[in-house]
Amino acid sequence: MEGTEVQESAPGELISYGRESYYKPDPLPPSRDLALNRDFYDLLADATFWLGKLSGVSLELDFPPVLYTSLLRKEAMESAEIEGADVDYNALYSLETRSLDETEDGYSIEPTSDTDTKDTQEVLNYEQAIEDGIEILDNGGEISVSFLHDLHETLLTDVPDDRVDTDTIGAYKTVPNHLGDFLPPVPGEVDGLMDALVTYYRTGGSYHPLVDIALFHYQFETIHPYGDGNGRLGRLLITLQLYDGGLLERPNLYLSEYFNRNKATYVDRMDAVRSRGDWEEWISFFVKGVAQQAEESVTRTLALDELRRSYEEEYGGVQYARNRLACSLFEQPYVTTKTVAERLDIERSTAYRAIDTLEDEGILEEVTGKDRNKEYRAKEIFEILERPPQTY
Repeated sequence: MEGTEVQESAPGELISYGRESYYKPDPLPPSRDLALNRDFYDLLADATFWLGKLSGVSLELDFPPVLYTSLLRKEAMESAEIEGADVDYNALYSLETRSLDETEDGYSIEPTSDTDTKDTQEVLNYEQAIEDGIEILDNGGEISVSFLHDLHETLLTDVPDDRVDTDTIGAYKTVPNHLGDFLPPVPGEVDGLMDALVTYYRTGGSYHPLVDIALFHYQFETIHPYGDGNGRLGRLLITLQLYDGGLLERPNLYLSEYFNRNKATYVDRMDAVRSRGDWEEWISFFVKGVAQQAEESVTRTLALDELRRSYEEEYGGVQYARNRLACSLFEQPYVTTKTVAERLDIERSTAYRAIDTLEDEGILEEVTGKDRNKEYRAKEIFEILERPPQTY
């Protein structure tokens, strides 16, 4: 970022650093009043409504935890994809299923591809970090510097070296890091800037919670406090802040899907804040994403519930193995003959026949293409989970 690109209205300044200049953002809140118009407040009301609707649906529906985990995984996969990872539900559930079989049978199964040890690990780490963060908040903890360090360590632990650009995990960066031509604050500035940012959040901010979360996200990504993983941690913190603020009942808002589909706008809006202080466009973009993704999550959750009800109506009642398996797919949507036999406490031959029947009926589909060690997934459940946005 050259000096000519930073206008007088920018909420920060360029500081000479050798032959370069790094950008040092002003602390929050913005030094000027935000010009948020009626259209914005309509958008804010829309976002608040859909977040409330999503929380209501989350409380009302008697959903198995695995389905909420699947929505959490959608956020984790979308976030990892922004960073260049390539992974899907099949890889995640297959890895879990094969790991379970290996543990119980005492034999080793070779990974199906490099994604098992690379991209898949990133997604599982993201999922674990959100779960850890929520557990800490539920137990009276709060968002703090040590909280961020712990989440950062979880995100990058066991990720292969070719996917990590730092040796500093669970601590702030020790060498400068570039974002293209943009040089964020250098290591010596990070402690003070992050202390101020965390203090701003913990003292309640200055605006509506959604506006403050948008401001926090911009500031965090501009400071870029870690050597790597800033994008993943920044997006993860949005979910945790919504949960911490009582705006989200469960971690089933996958905002990274919106960022993933609007990457250029995401970058442009942040650059506009840094270079000329255009806060309003960034905040509107952010709040619009919350509204759209909350509505999308409601739609997807209700679709899953409608499918579950239809399975209960068609397969409930008579306790044939086939029927029990169909209804259990909402608790375990990815299965093998072994896992079905154990879950339903039946012989493997009976489990195989039940799977075969549901495959013929289009409820299950085989995903490996192998003659042995076959794996099956609940076709219609995953069609809902994997479909593109329906509401925008």
